[in-house]
Amino acid sequence: MMKLIKSDFDLQAALARLDELFDLDPAPGTSESDEIEVLALLIETYEKEAFPIDLPSPTEAIKFRMDQQGLAQKDLVPYIGSKSKVSEVLNGKRALSLKMIRNLNQGLGIPYEVLIQEQAPIEAHLKLG
Repeated sequence: MMKLIKSDFDLQAALARLDELFDLDPAPGTSESDEIEVLALLIETYEKEAFPIDLPSPTEAIKFRMDQQGLAQKDLVPYIGSKSKVSEVLNGKRALSLKMIRNLNQGLGIPYEVLIQEQAPIEAHLKLG
């Protein structure tokens, strides 16, 4: 009998049942195949709520995209401005402006919801650490 997953114990039971069903390799449209789909949704929903993944900071996202695309700091000048502005942004000393956010979204495909987050200056992180 299927039920909502409300605890880690429930999660383990659902994962065990999912393994059993996968071993059966049910044909599409069977009750076992349907159970796999429902269990997968229940597991995904529980894991998103129990183990949320925070968005990366704007700086982390920019650095990740640079790494993905093999970009150097100088390659960000068209999106951020001068070399000194790029350096300040990457070092957490300058916040992104609206124009920079638009440019980074359109030019590098970094999602707006990542870029518009507030980010504490790096000096604050150093004092806390």
